[in-house]
Amino acid sequence: MAYAALLSLTQTLEQILHSHHQSRIIHEEKQITSLYEKLSFLLSFLEDSTHKYSETITSLEGRIRDATYKAEDIIESSMSERIREASYEAEDIIESNMSKCACHGVISTWFGEKNYPPAFLQCKRSMDNLEQKYEGLQKVIEELDSISKDVEKMNDIEDLQPSMPDGSSKSRSSNNSTMVEFDDDLMQITELPSTFESISVVKMESIEEVVKMGRNDLEDLQQRNSLSATSSKFASTNKSAMVGFDDDSLQIKERLIGQSSMLKIISIVGMGGIGKTTLARNVYNDSYIVHHFDIRAWTTVSQEYNVQELLTSLLNSMTDLGHKLYEMKIEELKETLNKKLQCNRYLIVMDDVWETNAWEEVRRVFPDKNNGSRIILTTRLSNVAVYADSSGPVHRMNFLSLEQSLKLLNKKVFGEECCPSELEGIGTTIAKQCKGLPLALVVIGGLLNKSEKTQAYWEYVAKNVKSAVTGKYDDFVEILSLSYNHLPRHLRACFLYMGVFPEDYVIHVSYLIRLWVAEGFLKPITPKSLEEVAKEYLEDLIDRNLIMVRDRSYSGELKTCSIHDLIRDLIVRKAQEEKFLHVMNQKVGISPEIMENQRHLSIHGEIRFDVGDMYDSTVRSLLYLADSLLSINICFPLLRVLDARNITFKKFPIEIVQLVNLRYIALIYTGKREIPASISKLCNLQTLIVFRRLWYDKVWILYLPSEILKMPQLRHLLFEQGFLPCPSDAGNGNLQTLTGVIDFRCTVEALQRIPNLKTLGISYRYDSRTKWSIYCLENLFNLHQLETLKCDFVPKSWRKPLVPLVVDLAFPPNLKKLTLSGCRISWTNMSTFGSLPNLEVLKLKDFDFEDGVWKTNEGEFRKLKFLHIGSHNLEFWEVEGRHLPSLQCLSLGYCPRLKCIPSEIGEIPTLQVIALFQCELSVVTSAYSIQEEQQDLGNDGLQVHNHNDFYKIGSSFRKMYMSNELDPANKLPKERIRVGDITSESSRASGSFWEEDRSCVTWLDSQPAKSVIYVSFGSVTLLTRNELLEFWYGLVNSGQRFLWVMRPDSIIGNDGESRIPLELEEGTKERGYLVGWAPQEEVLAHPAVCAFFTHSGWNSTLESIVVEMPMICWPYFADQAINSRFVSEVWKLGLDMKDSCDRMIIEKMVRDIMVMRRDEFLQRTDHMANLARKAISEAKNHVTKDATNLK
Repeated sequence: MAYAALLSLTQTLEQILHSHHQSRIIHEEKQITSLYEKLSFLLSFLEDSTHKYSETITSLEGRIRDATYKAEDIIESSMSERIREASYEAEDIIESNMSKCACHGVISTWFGEKNYPPAFLQCKRSMDNLEQKYEGLQKVIEELDSISKDVEKMNDIEDLQPSMPDGSSKSRSSNNSTMVEFDDDLMQITELPSTFESISVVKMESIEEVVKMGRNDLEDLQQRNSLSATSSKFASTNKSAMVGFDDDSLQIKERLIGQSSMLKIISIVGMGGIGKTTLARNVYNDSYIVHHFDIRAWTTVSQEYNVQELLTSLLNSMTDLGHKLYEMKIEELKETLNKKLQCNRYLIVMDDVWETNAWEEVRRVFPDKNNGSRIILTTRLSNVAVYADSSGPVHRMNFLSLEQSLKLLNKKVFGEECCPSELEGIGTTIAKQCKGLPLALVVIGGLLNKSEKTQAYWEYVAKNVKSAVTGKYDDFVEILSLSYNHLPRHLRACFLYMGVFPEDYVIHVSYLIRLWVAEGFLKPITPKSLEEVAKEYLEDLIDRNLIMVRDRSYSGELKTCSIHDLIRDLIVRKAQEEKFLHVMNQKVGISPEIMENQRHLSIHGEIRFDVGDMYDSTVRSLLYLADSLLSINICFPLLRVLDARNITFKKFPIEIVQLVNLRYIALIYTGKREIPASISKLCNLQTLIVFRRLWYDKVWILYLPSEILKMPQLRHLLFEQGFLPCPSDAGNGNLQTLTGVIDFRCTVEALQRIPNLKTLGISYRYDSRTKWSIYCLENLFNLHQLETLKCDFVPKSWRKPLVPLVVDLAFPPNLKKLTLSGCRISWTNMSTFGSLPNLEVLKLKDFDFEDGVWKTNEGEFRKLKFLHIGSHNLEFWEVEGRHLPSLQCLSLGYCPRLKCIPSEIGEIPTLQVIALFQCELSVVTSAYSIQEEQQDLGNDGLQVHNHNDFYKIGSSFRKMYMSNELDPANKLPKERIRVGDITSESSRASGSFWEEDRSCVTWLDSQPAKSVIYVSFGSVTLLTRNELLEFWYGLVNSGQRFLWVMRPDSIIGNDGESRIPLELEEGTKERGYLVGWAPQEEVLAHPAVCAFFTHSGWNSTLESIVVEMPMICWPYFADQAINSRFVSEVWKLGLDMKDSCDRMIIEKMVRDIMVMRRDEFLQRTDHMANLARKAISEAKNHVTKDATNLK
């Protein structure tokens, strides 16, 4: 982490040197200048260095990192003290705070037993040691001097090092490398063994050992054991049956034997261990492929490749030249290989390519004689694949499905035999935890194959899958480590920082980027903003298959991402080795020994802080992502990042303002009082995020001080329900994001103080007396940098909704995304939308068109890619194909009066999807007609996604109707409604293996009408103990009554953790009720139940729709994520938690669906149920008519 440490400190020193006030923090400005020059020299050295001296540089990097950390601690500690002295009258502040503590009591979250504010103690200690800091800085500078001298000697040696013969010095060779080591300024040069024959012997011995372990079909193990190259003989001796790659194999074979006679390059891309080499090898050895090509050759390139060896290995597999090959020079080898390939149809496999240079060195050797020759290239890096052939598609490897994972695991454990029935369920759990990575499945399969096949042992393995894989097989970790070792230095800190997030965490890209910026990991690149640089870094890591994309917008912008669990384990290991990140996830206390030299701390468990020991900590980041809060003290004086979004503060933690190094703050504040103006004294703050909790009968508005816009470094300001007054003087030119602000008056003066705003989210409350002119919305045109605008109009009372007429709207030309909700727009303003030259996304929700008509004009919406319309009054839409020339997706929401989609929509050449949500049958029919018309014209690319066609989504409704279980004249079923398979009355509900506990129905009978939320995650979903506690805290804190189905086998965990925690059983007695299994249809139809917390299984979803039940969705696997998305985003019948499991989100969503937005959801569920009944009625008529015709 030397590079990241250097970059961070140089940026701090630049800030000091450019500020006259802060340049006097250290007595000698020359000392700061000298330090800055030394750091800049070392930074340039690391940027320019290659892997040639990797071992020596690794040692040097450790020295650079430690020295830089020491210097940064001294500089920032001194700077903090100076800022405090300049900003506060310390004695008055301390006395005031202590007086408040005596009057109001001290929140345990902030103070320990001594009741002294952290800033007071830290200030006292810092003053006592001020001179020691200066002396320490001088020692650090001397150490950096020594390091710089060693670096200069290394550079001198590099200049003197002779080039390899035949111009091959650019290629790195593990056989001909030199390692330069420095010891007390003495230089020693040691040559590594250079005989390729001896290395080959070691290599083949390693391969044989791997075969004995039953893992010969793993591509990455071959990579590890191939020091430079292997021949096709090795590829042919390791053929094995594939599992899960049938479709991939077919696609590759089709491209190999395709009609094109030109030379084609087929790139296979994916993360380490995903099966790239396995796929390539099985295709390579396929009998048809062997017959189709005259010559086949295989070479493994690896990170430390040598051109001469690559060429030799290829020729060795297709000629009988033997030892003569080793006597040839590189140019002779190239010429010989080219001649051999000239008159033959050939297939070359270049496996495990890491550098574009490796391809560049040999690409001219392969002739294109229009005879159908092919080259397969496997790599972890997308840029290598694109460089090799930018015209052809890249074949990207996907993770195995659960079914495929089970098949592979069973094959490794049992061969051709079947898995015993008592182990099937546990095997599913084990396979699922491997997250579709073939390498992990093969390793764990090998372990289970050699071990006792008992239920007890498999249960033990199921609880320790990751430790079994990574702990027992060091080569597994080394395989994944190859990707990290190949990272350029500027990406390593960003990559290791991903370890702060818990397993399976869905990471919002905007959240991640703000953290990276605050940490100082990014090097400014003029004229790009730091956020733009961060996006490029992230895309680079994605291209290297280290980070997985979860969601992108239609405009291609990355929205969410994640990391594989096994990659995360690698990150945590590496981060601890580098003294970069410490993750705590157990019930332990934090001691000075644990915290020594730690820069970033992420807490995932119940942790207690010993306040008195933490004031000298050098921690820069504290991310509290724990399952529950015991106590916490923000006592890290040099803290930059404080993410406490899981901690609720009833009083604003005023002590934060004394942590003057803070750049990032995120917390939950439920107090009624405004945020104090003193927060503006945090002169380094870049991001401020304040979440609010929505209570039963009202929303508490947060009042923000006008001084907040004076903070010079502030870039992102995000609130929920915040009121921001217009500042009276200077504003903020750095502010890019402002969201959650209500009733914001867009006066010219206000907007002039935030001229560089890129994202704005505002909402306006209104009633019949609202005067819209006071908000000056026409002035939004003056925000010339604005790219994203979301504007909501919310009636103050849901009981009497009004639709406002907003007559004056003007938008800046750079706007790319526009979302308007709850308003009505005049024709003039509709044309304004169309004239925006850069608009790509337009969402009109709960929107009214003037006179119910919309006519687009030619020349409008030139760049629009995504259009969503949800309108109560849209009746007629007139459009032509050339009006929306770039549209990719048309989304129609709740449009009850719209009768059809204009047929001209199908003429748009870029249109890919028409998505329909709660639309009339005539609209659905018109969409399918457009699709059929386009298919007749040869356009098979247009898809129609109809998300409310009950006749097509399943036969269960028709079965219910035809069996007279549902009366379309009534809103509720006559007796009981079954969706899915109809079982006999004597069988248990839903075919479950658990006996129904009908005591829950008796309990429901005693509850008030529509007061209970029913919680059930089906018969398969498993919860960890931590997830269980998150749900429990969220439900209990919501203050709502709940009925919770908790199956006996629903909890997974370590020994002693699979039982239901006692605190859940005791803590639910006041407002909740726990059962092992419940009669779900009867419960959902019970008058006491008004919401359903579900896993989004299809049957459960349909059961909810029929009985008009709003849903909170927490999808588990398979199609449940899609169902959940339809419920929340398409049908709008509830809320989607996605993959998150956070008590604050749970609490807020329960209150939303039970209290705050109850009427809204009930109205929509009623409409959806009516559509269901209508579809069932139409189905019955259709079936009756068919039956009559048959007679």
